[in-house]
Order: sequence, then structure tokens, then C-alpha cells
Amino acid sequence: MAITFDVQSADIDESPCPGEDPERLVRRLSLAKAEAIERDGIIVAADTVVVSDLCVLGKPTSPQEATRTLRSLRGRSHHVYTGIAVLDRNRARACVQVAASPVRMREYSDDEIAAYVASGDPMDKAGAYAIQHQGFSPVAAIEGCYANVMGFPICHLYRLLTAWDLLAPVHPLACCPMAQREPCPYAEDVLAAPLPEGC
Repeated sequence: MAITFDVQSADIDESPCPGEDPERLVRRLSLAKAEAIERDGIIVAADTVVVSDLCVLGKPTSPQEATRTLRSLRGRSHHVYTGIAVLDRNRARACVQVAASPVRMREYSDDEIAAYVASGDPMDKAGAYAIQHQGFSPVAAIEGCYANVMGFPICHLYRLLTAWDLLAPVHPLACCPMAQREPCPYAEDVLAAPLPEGC
């Protein structure tokens, strides 16, 4: 059975609060996005940040910033955090989960950066890159959820929907681009983990 849904953007201030750590930031922003959508039913929202050298890297505000960010990440490791919030207004309940994945970038060239930035793709991406971009393919290795680095950890969503007895007609491993190519070593642990307190 197919699930019908609408896509809406939430206009919120995504600025970090002073001293706010990445997990708390994505928890707060994903829930704020869900709460900003004024409709009944189930609302799902997510927020992703890239963290390098204790600095939170959001979406670049200019091609120059995208270039600087990609140069700073080149050949190094960083972390991707995604908060995913599910709000059930009909039953007055909400749950926020966080996925975290260490990522190591490859040694891409300045020319590759310039071509990728010129494509415009980095401008709406946290950390100025998309792991799934076939022309750039910036990532050398990843630990943890691939879908999290794409910005939407689908195993986390599936775990919550099934725990809430909500219809989830497709298993996440049938949707994850990485799991389509090779077995995922992380999905079983994610799906079996208990929900965060309060969910």
C-alpha cells in the first residue's frame, strides 16, 4: 500500500545557540521544523549538520564558502549528524532521534572542487557536498548509516513508525542506495535499538 504525502519547507532560524553541541542542535531544529508545519496527522522533519574540528558546517551561503568548506574537508575525517523528528498531532506525541556517522573524504583536486561548485549542487547541502553525487563522489569511506549522510536516516524512521504501529509498507533496506549495492553492517543494530526516552 502506498503512503500519500505532501512536501513542505519549514521557515525557521537554523542558527546554533551559544555552546550548543551538534546532537542538541539537530534535535532542536528537526523538532522545530516539524512543529512549524501547521497541519494534522503525521509530520516528519529532519535537519543535518556536518561537524569538522568542532565547527558546525551548515549550508554554504556563497560559492566561495562552498569552495573553502570542501577544501577544509579534503582528505580528512568529519562527522555527520542528522536529527529526525516525527510529530503525531492527532495523538499529541513526538519523537526525535539522532544518527551520527563518521565520514572520511578523498583527496579530490581543486579543479574537481571548482567544477562541482559551478554545478550549484553544494549550495543546499550541509558541508557543501552530497555523498550520492556521481560526478564528484567526494567520500572515501563512511562508518554508520549511509542514508544519514544523505540527510535522512530511513532505518531510524522505520524503527519509530513500526514502534508506533504506523504503516511502513517498505523495509528501509529496500530503499537505501548503499544497501542495494552491498549488505549494510549497521541496519540491524539501528533497527533493534530502543527508542530514545520519551518516545
